[in-house]
Amino acid sequence: MTSNSTYASRRLTTPASPVPALLGSLAAGTVLSALLVFGFASQGSEARVTGAALLALGLTLGLAALATIRLSAQPQRWLAAPATILGASGLVLALLQPGSSVLDVLGWVWPPVLIVMAGWMVIQLRANLVGRGRWLVVPLIAIVAVAGIGGVAATVGTATASRTPGAGRLVDVGGRSLYIECAGTGGPAVILESGLGDASPAWSRIAPVVAGSTTVCAYDRAGHGRSDEARPQDGNAIAADLHTLLQRAGVAGPYILVGHSSGGPYVRAFAARYPDAVAGMVLVDAQPADAFTALPSYPSFYNGYRMAAALAPTFARIGILAPILGLAADQSTPSAGRAFRDEVTSLPAALDQAAALTSLGDKPLVVVSAGAGQQDGWVRAQHELLALSGSSVQRFLTAATHTSVITGDDAPASAQAILDVLVAARTGTAVR
Repeated sequence: MTSNSTYASRRLTTPASPVPALLGSLAAGTVLSALLVFGFASQGSEARVTGAALLALGLTLGLAALATIRLSAQPQRWLAAPATILGASGLVLALLQPGSSVLDVLGWVWPPVLIVMAGWMVIQLRANLVGRGRWLVVPLIAIVAVAGIGGVAATVGTATASRTPGAGRLVDVGGRSLYIECAGTGGPAVILESGLGDASPAWSRIAPVVAGSTTVCAYDRAGHGRSDEARPQDGNAIAADLHTLLQRAGVAGPYILVGHSSGGPYVRAFAARYPDAVAGMVLVDAQPADAFTALPSYPSFYNGYRMAAALAPTFARIGILAPILGLAADQSTPSAGRAFRDEVTSLPAALDQAAALTSLGDKPLVVVSAGAGQQDGWVRAQHELLALSGSSVQRFLTAATHTSVITGDDAPASAQAILDVLVAARTGTAVR
């Protein structure tokens, strides 16, 4: 009798609506997801980050199933199936951490599975859950569906992406190829170095202007655009790659090096390693080598940026990196995501390597600085770059932004700075 009373009491006190149970499980799942993805996997491999994300989604679905079974009159036992599949898959990925080649092969398998799973979940949702609780589960199904559809698009897009060098060519630099695109004739040749995550197309507004006066070359760093991957991607590795590329491409030095944003530290690292190969330099709103001390907010910004960069390969794998960052197709592949992550991770080392260049002597230097939207300390750090050369000048563009100096209305001013250094290098006169 007591047992029956207890059972009846439990049935009477069980809320009919599954909404509270679903809300609680989703909140707990969100916390678990943040802990897994950002806390444990933010500095791991692509497989570990992806595995953590899958495990987090599986745990969230599992919590939802358990909560509705224990606390609701509408138990959603069917949620246990996708929870088990996703959670187990994530755990296997996180533990085994297969390489990129294995992930590329798996890219043909898991997206269709997720799409089928999302369709099955919709059918189960309609059959088993009524009321407002449906709208709490729909976002989880949408995540599965978007990942599956995006995964198909990313896998097919990567497989069918053109490797045709276009106006440039692929050059072997030792078992792998880098893409370089040159135009114009004469010397000294101008070498364009893009910022983090950018590739040769970033210079489309500047290179044609410079090509009218001399040879100008833009290239894709390892992992970006048409270039093959390589690790590590610190300043010295990038400098060595570029030096080999120019030699094997037959681009004679010395060069006028042009670096935008984090490309500034990269050309400084090149000049420190190969001083005789440098005829002049243009730093286009370049990151200072002492960014961690000269810019008060940079250390905290970098920590968050590095954590976000760890997600880039995973976001690229499910096809959402391009729409999030507004990137072109060849900049949003898993390879480009890994290259971006590696460059961000290696940035402190690259800055230290850039600091090895303390003087260009009297080689011409122009510092192009944007004045709009900059963080504290940036303007002063830009001015201090002038000390790198005894023949230097700063072009301070008050209304320019960090990107407009190469891709926007202020690109002509940057092109003119390059031409001015070119004239100074050719004539042996001070830059004006």
